[in-house]
Amino acid sequence: MSPRKSSQEELSKAIILDVARDLFASNGYASLSMRKIANVLQCSHGAIYYHFKNKAEIFYEIVEHDFEKLDQELHDVMSDRTTTSDEKLFLLLYRYIKFGLTNQNHYEVMFLIRDEDVKSYLQEGPNKSLQLFGEAISSLVAKPITSKEIYSIFLSLHGFVTHFCRAETNFEDIKDLSKSHAQFLIKALH
Repeated sequence: MSPRKSSQEELSKAIILDVARDLFASNGYASLSMRKIANVLQCSHGAIYYHFKNKAEIFYEIVEHDFEKLDQELHDVMSDRTTTSDEKLFLLLYRYIKFGLTNQNHYEVMFLIRDEDVKSYLQEGPNKSLQLFGEAISSLVAKPITSKEIYSIFLSLHGFVTHFCRAETNFEDIKDLSKSHAQFLIKALH
């Protein structure tokens, strides 16, 4: 009989984070425990504690990673030297929608979970991303734009994504509507 690998060797942080993200999205923060995560992973909860000290640390790492992923979308659009400002503006809005609807559990955890234990942290990530978003929008629009206008654009995108996440619609099903929504918002900026 061959010796069995230890749980810590089989169970990576990435696997824990992926499973925990789905569980946070479906169960919320308060009702999820380290034991529940371990049960889904079919391991001991001690194996999870080997990688993380508590569920808050898991949650924070997920949120941090997911906002980095969203911010990378913005960076990719803005750093493309082959597109015009108008094309970048469209891509910025369109890819935000695509990100949210392609990564619905990410979006749920990033923006839609509400719990007192994580409230302060959940304001930090969106605020940083909103600032980057606002700076990008301002740099792409010819006329001066106020922070209220930028926030209104963001809320429109967020509402669009949230509506279709709640309706369990995937991005491919509303690709054309997503393009139309982005173009509608661009008209408001010109």
